[in-house]
Amino acid sequence: MMFDGINLIAVLAAAVASFIFGSVWYGALGKHWQKAAGLSETQARPKPAVMAITFVCQLLMAFVFAGVILHVGGPSLKSGLISAALIWTGFVLTTQIVNHRFSGKPWSLTAIDCGHWLGVLLVQGVVIGKIG
Repeated sequence: MMFDGINLIAVLAAAVASFIFGSVWYGALGKHWQKAAGLSETQARPKPAVMAITFVCQLLMAFVFAGVILHVGGPSLKSGLISAALIWTGFVLTTQIVNHRFSGKPWSLTAIDCGHWLGVLLVQGVVIGKIG
């Protein structure tokens, strides 16, 4: 199933895979993240609506990312991983650093959140690169 050259099955698979990655990431680092974010256990527990919004956003991210990969040479493992690294470095890392510095958050929160988004983009890059 294609939409203007974008494989929608790959987009859905990338969104699901990256959502699972995020669950594992924050499952492993949740207590550290909670402390770094300055949240209580109750505040840190996501509500179902937040999880739904998160999935929709990762679906949108995967769709746009598939478009980027398509326009930089087409889907391949190499273009998926290189695109993931470039997008993360140029857009995600930089915005997270700026946002966390202005918010007065600790560097540990920046490291946890940036690591998550690097993983998300790499997972999406692999899935989109391989499936297409």
